[in-house]
Amino acid sequence: MSGNEVNGKVVLIAGGAKNLGGLLSRNFAKKGAKLAIHYNSESTRKVAEQTLADVHALGAAAFLFQGDLTDVKNITRFFDAAIGTFGGADIAINTVGKVLKKPFTDTTEAEYDSMSDINSKVAYFFIREAGKKLNDHGRICTIVTSLLAAYTGYYSTYGGMKAPVEHFTRAASKEFGGRGISVTAVAPGPMDTPFFYGQESEEAVAYHKSASALGGLTNIRDIAPLIEFLVSDGWWITGQTIFANGGYTTR
Repeated sequence: MSGNEVNGKVVLIAGGAKNLGGLLSRNFAKKGAKLAIHYNSESTRKVAEQTLADVHALGAAAFLFQGDLTDVKNITRFFDAAIGTFGGADIAINTVGKVLKKPFTDTTEAEYDSMSDINSKVAYFFIREAGKKLNDHGRICTIVTSLLAAYTGYYSTYGGMKAPVEHFTRAASKEFGGRGISVTAVAPGPMDTPFFYGQESEEAVAYHKSASALGGLTNIRDIAPLIEFLVSDGWWITGQTIFANGGYTTR
């Protein structure tokens, strides 16, 4: 599936209304893809409707799907809606995640459960549903975090709950490979979006900006082309987590 062959393909994007997901929705629309754009809650509806309007203005067929994906039935409904609307599904991208920066000893059971549901459970069952529903030679990509290669405190539930996605990716790539389906994960550094700033003090933001070898926070415009490559010309890369963070951390 080359970049040009994205034209006419059906792309599902979990968290596809805003930030990185919104940029991906617009970029795939420019390439002629058909889009199923997920958003989580009513608080995101206005942004989601603007993203949909932008995608339609670019000439792409698309629809919105609202649902809490921690309820696995909604993941199934999302894929079924795409297949019912477009007749199939080819590319599945999961940008969903939640950050919590908190000392280990202060973390509550409820916070642990929420972080596990959003960062691990959704990823697992999104990949599972993609394995069931994607057409042969499909593509699956999940957004994780460069904290998987960091030696740091305070992100035990965020990095910890994203870590299993690396193995989900490896296992799924092995199981789905016979159908020509590639499965990857992308690990950005701290991204310059509201998703990041809500957890960080001014001092921490300054540190994160200074920590990357290339300088500054990760820009979503530097991540989107990598994802687009992995689900098209880069299909031969499978079972791997790609760290894209400007030299923020490595392993």
